[in-house]
Amino acid sequence: MVAQLLDGKAVGARIRAGLADRVRALPFRPGLRVVRVGDDPASVVYVRSKDRAAKEAGYDSETILLPEDVAESALLETIARLNADPAVDGILVQLPLPKHIDAQKVLEAVDPAKDVDGFHPVNAGRLAAGLPGLVPCTPKGVMHLLAEAGVKLSGARAVVLGRSAIVGRPMAALLLAADATVTMLHSRSRDIAAECRRAEVLVAAVGRANMVQGDWIAPGAVVIDVGINRKADGKLTGDVDFEAAKEHAGWITPVPGGVGPMTIACLLENTLEAALARRAHVPLEPNGGVAETHATPEQSYGHGPGLA
Repeated sequence: MVAQLLDGKAVGARIRAGLADRVRALPFRPGLRVVRVGDDPASVVYVRSKDRAAKEAGYDSETILLPEDVAESALLETIARLNADPAVDGILVQLPLPKHIDAQKVLEAVDPAKDVDGFHPVNAGRLAAGLPGLVPCTPKGVMHLLAEAGVKLSGARAVVLGRSAIVGRPMAALLLAADATVTMLHSRSRDIAAECRRAEVLVAAVGRANMVQGDWIAPGAVVIDVGINRKADGKLTGDVDFEAAKEHAGWITPVPGGVGPMTIACLLENTLEAALARRAHVPLEPNGGVAETHATPEQSYGHGPGLA
């Protein structure tokens, strides 16, 4: 068995093309502002890609550059100004921030209605409760990829390796909303390899190069590699040993070209949804609109008393 590739680059391009068509039909241009502090090399590349994709799709996009030594108060003032600007629909503060800045305070300063990263506690809480809100871009992109592969999540055994607030926890929430049976693994989990072997869907988001070995993969499993790690030779690799895993998996994402392009596509998707909610009173969907297509509500126990 050799796994089929889940081509995030191609799927992301289709999503962005569809968003561009929708934007052309609007009487306004969705406004996206990315705030970057300092010149972290990875952040420079990511922000450039986001800005280019937004402009190609017809968005009003601008990157606000602040020096590495900017005072936390000045950064908060910038966010307050963007919160109050009616032309701005989405605000993204590029992470990581310098050590002298409290990143959580900064993320909480963003208006939840403009929080297109989906990191504000209000949006995190609404996701946990299955309520309408803005969903983190990477987990949302993973759900789009699973739909592309035709994966039936209802009842499926899903394992999420990593419990970060940015990927692992929201990923588990979306899978659970799609009626998957979800196990979350982390640094204190016992026998991680055995737990991974039980997964029909495995999402690796732990930040350790090639941690997931080929024999950790159940035959035919769907493997989503969120990790982006730079090797000594400068090449990128994921959290999964791709060459070994592809001999076991049914579907697998490459690194690069898998989840990364989907994150950018979903940033634009979130920005359009935020713009429509603010300007046209189009309500946001529960779970970012990406979980219900996988679920089978007529058979689900998940929304009432008793076995939930």
